[in-house]
Amino acid sequence: MFLSVFDVFKPGIGPSSSHTMGPMTAAADFLDLLRASDAKGAAAAIEVTLHGSLAFTGKGHATDRAVMLGLLGYRPADIEMKEAERRLEELRIYKRLAPVGLPVIAFDPLTAIVFDFGAPLPGHANGLVVTALDAARVPLLSETYYSVGGGFIVTAAQREADVPPSSESADPRLWPYPFDTSAAMLRMAQESGLSIAAMKRANETVSRPEEEIDAGLARIWQVMNGCVERGLSTDGELPGGLRVKRRAKRIRDQLERERGSNTAQPHSVTDWLSVYAMAVNEENAAGGKVVTAPTNGAAGVVPAVIRYYLDHCMGAEPARVPDFLLTAAAIGGLIKHNASISGAEAGCQGEVGSASAMAAAGLCAVLGGTPAQVENAAEIALEHHLGMTCDPVAGLVQVPCIERNGIGATKAVAAASLALRGDGSHFMPLDNCIAAMRQTGEEMSTKYKETSLAGLAVNIPDC
Repeated sequence: MFLSVFDVFKPGIGPSSSHTMGPMTAAADFLDLLRASDAKGAAAAIEVTLHGSLAFTGKGHATDRAVMLGLLGYRPADIEMKEAERRLEELRIYKRLAPVGLPVIAFDPLTAIVFDFGAPLPGHANGLVVTALDAARVPLLSETYYSVGGGFIVTAAQREADVPPSSESADPRLWPYPFDTSAAMLRMAQESGLSIAAMKRANETVSRPEEEIDAGLARIWQVMNGCVERGLSTDGELPGGLRVKRRAKRIRDQLERERGSNTAQPHSVTDWLSVYAMAVNEENAAGGKVVTAPTNGAAGVVPAVIRYYLDHCMGAEPARVPDFLLTAAAIGGLIKHNASISGAEAGCQGEVGSASAMAAAGLCAVLGGTPAQVENAAEIALEHHLGMTCDPVAGLVQVPCIERNGIGATKAVAAASLALRGDGSHFMPLDNCIAAMRQTGEEMSTKYKETSLAGLAVNIPDC
């Protein structure tokens, strides 16, 4: 198993990697499929049906908007929102698409996107079917896609054949350190004398030169940190109808006023950690530019812990940020390969739980932890998120998601600190904890897996 750091951390837009970035990519991919088919000249209309969690929380997660953006030719990593908003408005008015290399295609956003609230498709809780029709409404070409978390998509055929998304499908014989479990990772680290980050970097060099890796990691952190800064400096109300107010700027202003005064409590450093994470997830909830880490719903944890390291840890070095990201990506890859990072498949334990484990591992590594201590840190963080449900109020990535990232970041720091106090030996291996998360997700009721049919989503105050 090898999942590139650039697959784990991908720039995109909010509010959801599985419900926004995945469907956008699927819609754009379908246009490419149509261009390459014999049906391209006869295509007169396109319809999209959303199934499972994409239907139940698609409105709150802006899935319909994401589909429209994909059909307009946009992809998450390179979208320019001002132009995109203009073209969305034109689509709503004129109800037609003009894709490059295809005829003008009818598409009324109000009728061409169908929310199917029946049983999910068999391959995954997040399914969508895109169909091209001729002028007589006869289907010409259809494809089923599954959005499997973190912005990854697979077709129904790929899912059935168990073909993994993206670079996971590369030949493992090319990788110098092809670990697919934490036990294998620790064994290879011991045999090679290398850190987890160094092994991960060596694997990355199979497909790209060192300079490209360094530039890519710098870009990831630049986008992450830019998101933190925007969130810390922006106030107002988040979209969606819940009238949730942004809090990160106000809390940051309070903390700045207290800095160096005798009114600051010792635990104010934890407030800094939380506010970094909340800043990111407020930006995500507003549809801003974020980095999957490993998902959008959990995008605040890793950058918050990196900022905590740089701003508050003694001896912090900005040059260690790449090692943090590489270590975190190694853990994220293990979790995705052996369980899930999808809230619709595993609940929030798969999103914020995974992010907390990744951040704990990264922090432990840059604070001098051994590979065994790093693995221990990841296990502690993940263990204490087991069973966490995904029950967003009104299907929006706001309540409890924004605060939950702050708490996940604090758990990550606590886990790294506990691991560093030991020698790396511990009772519960990370592999077993990941297996427990997978089993818990499989047995968790669908009502608690990003459908907004239970939990906090149905226990909201009367307004």
